[in-house]
Amino acid sequence: MSKIVTVHTEYTVKGLDCPDCAHTLEEALRRLPGVHAARIIYTAARLTIEAEMTDALDKRIHEVTREFGFELQSSQPAREKTSALNWLRARSVTIKVAAMAVLIAAGFMAQWLLRAEQAANILFLAAILLGGIPLLRLTYLSLFKARKIDMNVLMMIAVIGAAALGEYAEGAATLLLLTIGELLEDLAADRARKAISGIMTIAPSEALLMSGEGQLEVPTSQLKIGDLISIRPGERLPMDGTIVEGQSFIEEAAITGESLPVEKTVGADVFAGSINGQGALTVRVTSLASDSTLNRIIKLVEQAQSRQSASERFIDRFAAVYTPIVVIIAVLIAVVPPLLGDGSWRIWLYRALVPLVVACPCALVLSTPVTMVSGLARAAKSGVIIKGGVYLERLATLRAIAFDKTGTLTVGKPQVIGGECSPDHVEVNCEHCLDLIAKAASVENRSEHVLGKAVTAEASTRGVAERYPAAEAVQALPGKGITGQVNGHRVAVGSVQIASDSAILAKAQQAQGAGNTVLVIQDACCFESCYLTVADELRPEAQQTVQALEELGIERTIMLTGDNQKVSDRIAQEAGIDEVHAELLPEEKVSAVEKLVAQYQAVAMIGDGINDAPALAASYVGVAMGMTGTDVAVETADVSLLSDDLRRLPWAISLAKHTMRLVKLNVILALAIKAVFLVLAIFGLTTLWMAVLADTGSSLLVTANGLRALRFREL
Repeated sequence: MSKIVTVHTEYTVKGLDCPDCAHTLEEALRRLPGVHAARIIYTAARLTIEAEMTDALDKRIHEVTREFGFELQSSQPAREKTSALNWLRARSVTIKVAAMAVLIAAGFMAQWLLRAEQAANILFLAAILLGGIPLLRLTYLSLFKARKIDMNVLMMIAVIGAAALGEYAEGAATLLLLTIGELLEDLAADRARKAISGIMTIAPSEALLMSGEGQLEVPTSQLKIGDLISIRPGERLPMDGTIVEGQSFIEEAAITGESLPVEKTVGADVFAGSINGQGALTVRVTSLASDSTLNRIIKLVEQAQSRQSASERFIDRFAAVYTPIVVIIAVLIAVVPPLLGDGSWRIWLYRALVPLVVACPCALVLSTPVTMVSGLARAAKSGVIIKGGVYLERLATLRAIAFDKTGTLTVGKPQVIGGECSPDHVEVNCEHCLDLIAKAASVENRSEHVLGKAVTAEASTRGVAERYPAAEAVQALPGKGITGQVNGHRVAVGSVQIASDSAILAKAQQAQGAGNTVLVIQDACCFESCYLTVADELRPEAQQTVQALEELGIERTIMLTGDNQKVSDRIAQEAGIDEVHAELLPEEKVSAVEKLVAQYQAVAMIGDGINDAPALAASYVGVAMGMTGTDVAVETADVSLLSDDLRRLPWAISLAKHTMRLVKLNVILALAIKAVFLVLAIFGLTTLWMAVLADTGSSLLVTANGLRALRFREL
């Protein structure tokens, strides 16, 4: 007997127009035998199921969803055939609204013009049946399948109550406004989803492949790494790659958020989804279509929608408790005053129906997720990937920020600007120095460290880069440097700590004391050594970024670096950093971050290298410099700045604060409207149809307000 395996399945939910209905369906699906977890992301209209999936269970999942009035599609749905039935199904709510409106209008004409009360009541009852039968089915499903009290239950009680009191016109008008509200909420939700999904412009699905037969148009899914593709002027790039021929300006706004085109020449990396300028390009494919930078961004944004913030979790829990409480309040309104002799049962029964309508939790449940996802999408549009609402929320509460130095506060492309060798060879360009630089380049040949790249660049400039083959037995000296075997000689490249020649050590320390980054090169076999002074420029936007962070209320900025204290102090002073911790090993960086978290709680760490990844993970919010950052740093981080522009950090914090203000405003609006109508109901100053109008209006209001996050200012 074959073993049934738990699998993860995704569906698109068609017709999802109410977050409370989504929660009810979610609860009903969780109760199916074999289902371990069910989660509906309302803002993405996506259902994820963890289950011991069988054909029978898959069929049952579709059946339950249809019972609630929705349809499921697989993550890659087949194109539907156009038919009259599909056309009617897609417009069923609109048709129902039109039919109910005609019946109600006819009822009022019979009542006012013909004075035919009985005929009018029949027309009103027909409208109630037309709108109420589907609602009755949903009420049954909510109570007996999902076992919860939701908006369908509340509305059904209100309509039955109105009909029982003989208020047929009121019951019909309530159902009509409810149905119109569903239609409007569906349109608003659809607009929100389109705005969110439209943030990422999808790359073309076909590309021009260059082969021996000329240029062939092929699906991007068929392209392999190493294939050559042709990009014509004005076209959107279909794949990630490297330019092998041509020159052009590329607009990368869809990837990095950078609005100005960037000049690209041979050897430059280009990304799927960006737009070519006026030059024709030949590009070598560097990643599969499914692994492109654009697809990775889209996947991260989709995953982010499923990570609830603390605010979202609180609202969900609150709504689950709040709805039954309002039902109890409505019962008390209906029963207590008549028992105390204050008015008739009829009056207080009618007044008790209004809170049931106002209590519908749609606006409250909708108040947070639409806003949070709009904030995440807005960030993605500007090249800032935030991996969930929880991190967006955390960004808004930061108190301190720790920076790595090299590649984060600095440009990350240090250059050799001087140096000396042994006392009898004081010129850095003497033959002994050149030979040591050539050996150092051999050791650093495969190094990804920026200082190693500075050494290999210097060797190339001096024409000695190819003097020796790549070193053997290369090993890292943690916190000190790197060593390897070059032509039988053991050569080390690193900080002043590796220097054994006292004269070189003294000179290197003197250069370091002057605020320079120093690299020592030492050949252990022939006892020769030299040192190189290396300079790395501060990022042009670093000082502006630190100042902007202070204006946003960040209490402390800190630099954490493995570089020497003098160099770090100079860079920190230029940038305006408050506190410096230098000469740190990777594990010491983690300890420093943990101490900062203990002191300030909400601490962000921003870095770009492999050695920064543990510190990023230890922080309250980890931020990676995405385009130059290593994959390890980007994967570990909670936030990635794809444009490598430090100014995106204060911008992202500003966006987070703006988004959280919208969330709070939405919650206040939703609760305030409900509270006002609850008071009005007690004093008999409102009607059922007015309550429905208020409930629908509040849902549309919080949706529109949440979408304001999409219009947050550009950098």
